[in-house]
Amino acid sequence: MKEDCVGDCGRLRRDRTSEPLEGLDRLIDLNAGRLSRRVYWDSRIYEQELEKIFARSWLFLAHESQIPKAGDYISAYMAEDNVIVVRQKDGSIKAFLNTCPHRGNKINFADAGNARSFICNYHGWSFGIDGGLRGMAGQELFEDSGLKKEDHGLHPVTQVATYKGLVFGNMDAEAPSLSAYLGDFRYYLDVMLDMDGAGTEFVGGCVKSVINCNWKVPVENFIGDIYHALWTHDSAARAMLGGPVAEVYKNPDSYHVNCNGHGWEFNLDIVGNAATLGDKEIRKYLYRIQPEVARRLGDVRSKMIGSISSAGVFPNLSFLPGQNTFRVWHPRGPGKIELHTWTLVNKSAPPEIKERWRKGAMLTFSPSGVFEMDDGENFEFSTRTNAGFMTRQQDLYMGLGRGTRLEESVLPGNVYRNQVNEANHRAFYRRWLDLMQARSWNDVPLRDPAQLPESAFVHESAAQEVV
Repeated sequence: MKEDCVGDCGRLRRDRTSEPLEGLDRLIDLNAGRLSRRVYWDSRIYEQELEKIFARSWLFLAHESQIPKAGDYISAYMAEDNVIVVRQKDGSIKAFLNTCPHRGNKINFADAGNARSFICNYHGWSFGIDGGLRGMAGQELFEDSGLKKEDHGLHPVTQVATYKGLVFGNMDAEAPSLSAYLGDFRYYLDVMLDMDGAGTEFVGGCVKSVINCNWKVPVENFIGDIYHALWTHDSAARAMLGGPVAEVYKNPDSYHVNCNGHGWEFNLDIVGNAATLGDKEIRKYLYRIQPEVARRLGDVRSKMIGSISSAGVFPNLSFLPGQNTFRVWHPRGPGKIELHTWTLVNKSAPPEIKERWRKGAMLTFSPSGVFEMDDGENFEFSTRTNAGFMTRQQDLYMGLGRGTRLEESVLPGNVYRNQVNEANHRAFYRRWLDLMQARSWNDVPLRDPAQLPESAFVHESAAQEVV
């Protein structure tokens, strides 16, 4: 065995990929709407998810508003991998694994800050904000041993890109661009990210909590499950609204849409979600800006800005327009997640509106929030119940809304009538299965409709309208 291997030795394992687990295609029957409970409890499946889903998907890292100046950084996660996201001197953003390449110690212990360098507590190895190794205690001894500093910097996140303030990272050099990954879903993301052209920002800090559930359970909930809200959240909604939730079971003006595993369910009531915050001033604000949103994004999207809706970017980023909770479900094993939550607002909104939104989001979607307490219990027992041997053998149903696809809709992506649907659940698991079975991105099938031209995302006209 060669003793003094340096440089490329650390890259050997990165080139290896494990064989897909056998029988994954038997766990899901999209035509029948059947899902095996094994996807929630099998530790082998979870380990494959870390490799084949999280290690090669675009994952949310930060909002640009969190790191405005050179040297500003935050700590983030890509599944179970801790990373440092840092603004560079040229204004670009880079991200690195938060581990020293010498003995693996964690380097940065702060959630956020500004730094000129990062220094490991263990042996004093120092790294620039660009990730390069700058020096260490006893540097001359390492130089005499043949160490080349340029080969031992912080391990970079392979791809980092932004979309309208949101910073994403991807560990796979072969992954498609962020633009291609989001695809037509950008049309819907602009409902939250590009209402008036002034951009968005996070207000307040990050709320962190732990829920004993499989990461896919809350993802399913946010990607398209309005169905549960009319039962699970009935009492909370009555407390916030002063009455029952409006009937949405047969709303003819509501939809499920999905693209590349991302999903959004919505109707066109403008402020239904925002109303559940219990703050009339926020509703007034949304009605006030709606004409400008209609001018830039079109009439349909202007009616989505605070409507009853929920959405998610594959695999684990979720948000609620109107309520403006923005969250990532970080996996911590098959039966545990760490939830990171922020409040997203329009940068141009008056300060008092931003503060009302922050307080409203905490009141509704925080660990003690009136809606999140309901959800957390459901998430945990939807996972914990699968511990029973016989229970594990029973399949679950996710066939609601089969046959509701709108072939002629001018809305982009895959469009289904009625937001009370499970079309987005099935689309999520189709994408999940494609990635879990693929050796590389070259093996991932192209299933979704052709993407909109880039001109569709320039909002000088309302070309993409629903008739």
